[in-house]
Amino acid sequence: MSDDPLSKIKRKLQDEIDALDHELNLELPKELMKARAHGDLSENAEYKYAKERQGFVSARLGQLKKRMGDLGMLNLNNIPHDRAGYGSRVWLRDLVKISEVEYKLVTSEEADAAKGMISTTSPIGKALLGRRVGDEVKVQTPAGVKEFELIRLKTIHEDV
Repeated sequence: MSDDPLSKIKRKLQDEIDALDHELNLELPKELMKARAHGDLSENAEYKYAKERQGFVSARLGQLKKRMGDLGMLNLNNIPHDRAGYGSRVWLRDLVKISEVEYKLVTSEEADAAKGMISTTSPIGKALLGRRVGDEVKVQTPAGVKEFELIRLKTIHEDV
């Protein structure tokens, strides 16, 4: 596997999947057997906890496997060369505050707003996808409507 950002994310997700798989298929069944041996299951806190944990782990595994599938379909070659997409660095002029801000569009796993890395699934990230330099973007955010103009763009293909 190469060390591009997607490979790192996939590796991180796969590590979590492996750990949860181990817990679901090896550790939790042992805990449930031990708890059953204690007798009355109606007042057995260990049994209830293990069953709840089993449900949580199972649901989390489902989410992670779906996310891996989604990332597997993300082909870096399909990202546009002339419009904002995953991995793009965008410079925006805030049309209300007349200030500039720079963001990098990333996956939700990489997002870190304090570092200017915003998810393509966030309101601003979604609004920027497919935009070109010169486009004006209105975004409904939790803090209200923001208006930006895309003044500079560097796609993932240029940012290598």
